[in-house]
Parts: sequence; structure tokens; C-alpha cells
Amino acid sequence: MMKMSKQQYYIFYKPYMVMSQFSPEGEKQTLAHYLSHLAKDIYPVGRLDYDSEGLLLLTNDTVLTHRLLEPKFAHKRTYWVQVDGDVSDEAIAQLCNGVIINNNGKDYKTKPAVAKKIIAPEVPERNPPIRYRKNIPTSWISLTLTEGKNRQVRKMTAKVGYPTLRLIRYSIGKVTIENLQPGACIEVDKNIIQKLLAG
Repeated sequence: MMKMSKQQYYIFYKPYMVMSQFSPEGEKQTLAHYLSHLAKDIYPVGRLDYDSEGLLLLTNDTVLTHRLLEPKFAHKRTYWVQVDGDVSDEAIAQLCNGVIINNNGKDYKTKPAVAKKIIAPEVPERNPPIRYRKNIPTSWISLTLTEGKNRQVRKMTAKVGYPTLRLIRYSIGKVTIENLQPGACIEVDKNIIQKLLAG
């Protein structure tokens, strides 16, 4: 009888310009550059785009992975988004109510979200930094979604007139990247499951 491997859970702060996969892809950095010490059956739950940063969960718990990726469970994910321009109350309201974005060539109205303008959070410097333009301000939005269409956050902010400059996934459920630096990985116990699935 095959021995079941122990279920393991890791929180990783994915840096900017790193692929959310272990397999090589051209000259791009991948998870293998940071996490080659993990067991071979540990995989990321979902993905974060190459040009996004923040919380990535890795595990060999296939039941949890299914639960987190299955749209019907609609778990919350919060993103901190630095946008081009001083975001207006009207734009925030539009993000909350849902906007029409292109999803696989079709119009799609995003589900209601929780959006609010926030003061610039204390986050690690990005390497390379965003392009600074003296005459155009930037602002930060906290955006909580219960769905994850391809490049959804970027499409949403662009739709309301404020292109995304920097995108950080801060939390999944009640699990956050607080006190972590880009490239940091910590192992956590199975008690994390309830925090991930928390409403």
C-alpha cells in the first residue's frame, strides 16, 4: 500500500517578474529559483501573473486546492493596486458595482467587489520600480474580489480610467503576506485552511 505523503502548506511572497510555475520558460525566473527545496508534490494553488506580486499558496493538499480554485466557493482575495492618476469616488463606485471587461473575447460583467481608496501601504520596494512621472499622481486601491478572470484587476482599473501600475495580492481569505518580504517562503500548519476559506 502506497504511503500518503504528509500534507504541507506554504505561503510565498512572489516577487515581481517571476512565473508562478516550477517549469522553465525561456530566460524568465520561476518558482524553482526560490523554492527548489520543496518536495516535488508541492504545487502553487492558482497563479499570479508574471508582472504581479504577493501571496501565493503552495500545497500538496488536492482537496484544498480544488476548494480554492472552484468558482462556486467564491472565496475572497484582496489586492493592493497602485494606479495611474488620483482615483475618483465615481471610479471606486464603478469597481464596486462591477464593470464590463473583455474575457476570452467576450464581454463579461465583473461581480460586485469591495473597492476603496487607501493611503499608500508600506510595501517593499519593487525591482525595477514603477516609472515615475512628476506631473501625474498615483493612488492606491484595495480591491477584494470573489472571482479570478484572466488579468481581471488590470482590466477593471483600466476600464474605469486608471491603469494599474503595480499589483500586489495581499490576502486570500484571512491569510496575508504581512511582515513578509518578496521571495520569502514560510511553512504553515493545516490550521491555515480555515483562515483561507474564511469569508
